[in-house]
Amino acid sequence: MPLRPLNRQQVWLLPPTLDELIPDDHPARFVATLVDSLDESVWQKLGIGIEGDPLGAPAYHPRALLSVWLYGFMTGTRSSRKLEGACRDQVPYLWLTGWQHPDHNTLWRFYKEHRAEMRHLFKHTVKIAMKMDLIDMAIQAVDGTRVAGNAAKDRTYDAKRLQRLLERTEEIIQDLERENEISNEPPPPHLPEKLRHAQNLRQEVKAAMERLATEEGKKYINLTDEDANPMKSRQGIVAGYNVQAVVSPMKTSETGIAGMFITAVDAVQDAGDTKQLVPMMEQAEEVTGTQANITVADAGYESGSNLAACEQRKQVIVMPQAEDHELQNPYHKDKFVYDADSDTYFCPCGQPLRFVRNKFVLKTMARVYNSPGKVCRACSAFGVCTKFPKGRFLLIGPYDAQLRQHRQWMATKEAKSAYERRKELVEPVFGIIKEQMGVRRFLLRGWANVRAEVNALATAFNLRTLCRIWQSRLSEKRKELTTIEQNRALQSLTA
Repeated sequence: MPLRPLNRQQVWLLPPTLDELIPDDHPARFVATLVDSLDESVWQKLGIGIEGDPLGAPAYHPRALLSVWLYGFMTGTRSSRKLEGACRDQVPYLWLTGWQHPDHNTLWRFYKEHRAEMRHLFKHTVKIAMKMDLIDMAIQAVDGTRVAGNAAKDRTYDAKRLQRLLERTEEIIQDLERENEISNEPPPPHLPEKLRHAQNLRQEVKAAMERLATEEGKKYINLTDEDANPMKSRQGIVAGYNVQAVVSPMKTSETGIAGMFITAVDAVQDAGDTKQLVPMMEQAEEVTGTQANITVADAGYESGSNLAACEQRKQVIVMPQAEDHELQNPYHKDKFVYDADSDTYFCPCGQPLRFVRNKFVLKTMARVYNSPGKVCRACSAFGVCTKFPKGRFLLIGPYDAQLRQHRQWMATKEAKSAYERRKELVEPVFGIIKEQMGVRRFLLRGWANVRAEVNALATAFNLRTLCRIWQSRLSEKRKELTTIEQNRALQSLTA
């Protein structure tokens, strides 16, 4: 077959307009539509003035800069230098900026100044979805994932390793100073690079040691990002943060599109999830203005205090026990029947266990019940129920009733059916953020900056979902117009 002519000096006979360069349903158009629709109150919450200053050189419009950052986060471009390059040679960015080329310094200053207020834009995306009745609040799932920070894990130290590092650094400084003293060459006008580096390291180590000594509960510190903590991830131990999110599904009956919305998000320094359940549920309720019918969480959130808090909030919670296999034991303490009148537990063999004393267990007061050793040793279940010569002991904590009631609830079909939906809700969200949006590690350092970056990521994720709905409705409008045009053509032919 013949080949098409190739001419890289080809000129346009009629130059196209800027609006013709991207399709009508391009995500960049959706971002521009959203940013242009923000009212003055939203701009004020973001701390951005859109009137401009009559004095000085003309500045780039905040609508263009915000659009560039939002579209960048949506497509996995979070670096100001990469965004600068995109604003030079990628058509969607050129369209968003009106063929202007902001440099990385301009983009970075804008992001640095306003990123802390990005949480208001995240809330705005949720409110848009709630106003359009897109979020199904019948169920929500909460989960966490560990993301590496902008820090190397081998620069994480405890107090002892910091002391050894300080001693080695002092020795290096003394050796370098001794070399400079015995040298016959004239002293340099500035400190040698090795010596300057060693002295800076000494200052960093001393500051880190002081923070470890003064900050309660902190056992490790990273010299690159002092707020990053050791986290266990699928890639091994990383110096990073624990990203928490609450996710609700989209109402497919309204749109015909499956998807998820993030209704609450945060980055915490605690590697565990237990303490994050209630704050995340509270944030989701604040942002959406309503409480989900059922909240689903994995076993990492399970604790008696969380169950008591959910009971107080009248929040139905579905989460398995961390050690589910223990419940299969025929002599698990759930099999012991409690008699409130006599304050006595009865074992499966009918023997009573009476209250003997209070005991602190993991900083929590527990009640201890015991069956005499001679009774247990004479029982046929001795060696299976207990092997302790003094008999079987039961530790009953302050939340034992809630734990027992929750285990009964988790055995129902309704709870099991709800828990099966957890993986299809929150885990795909983390997968999309990491794989499609390219978030394998944070670019910023410091807890406050990381939290701002997480809010921007959640905003971008929700915008991706809203964009799909916007594209679907544009397609439906095109079909309607096509049908109308076809009817008009048919009428003209039959007239």
